[in-house]
Amino acid sequence: MKEINFLKKLKREGKFELVEPSEEIKSSYLIKAENCFKSAKILFQNQLYENSVSEAYYCMYSSLLALLFKVGIKSENHSASVILFKTLFNESDLGKIISWAKDERIDKQYYIETKQIIKATKESCNEMILKAETFLIKMKRLISELSNEEVAFIRETFNKLFP
Repeated sequence: MKEINFLKKLKREGKFELVEPSEEIKSSYLIKAENCFKSAKILFQNQLYENSVSEAYYCMYSSLLALLFKVGIKSENHSASVILFKTLFNESDLGKIISWAKDERIDKQYYIETKQIIKATKESCNEMILKAETFLIKMKRLISELSNEEVAFIRETFNKLFP
């Protein structure tokens, strides 16, 4: 209920809305996701782990935005996008992965290395890249297998939750 109230507040603020589904925008976000994944691997190979973690997260986030545009949801808030995904698509495992990745990205992108903050290590970065690859593959499959009836049902559910 707490998450739904958070979403209702963001909806009132115009941070996400129902729009026309867009194959063009969906495809653009999938290209962006692929490019972020490639960037994450290049940064990893060059031992730029914090930056690699960030790009791996954006690979996941861009693929999530592709899914949302497939059904016609525009979201300008990372947390809202993740909660909408968990709420409307019933994908708890993928939801957990992107939630974890979002936290990792925030830790590595916004905080400098101190004794209290664990630096992005080669191992943790590699784990992030592997999860990003799995996430992207599963999101592409989810997007491609989404039927018109399922899109209509998701849009109807959205309208009921956020009139």
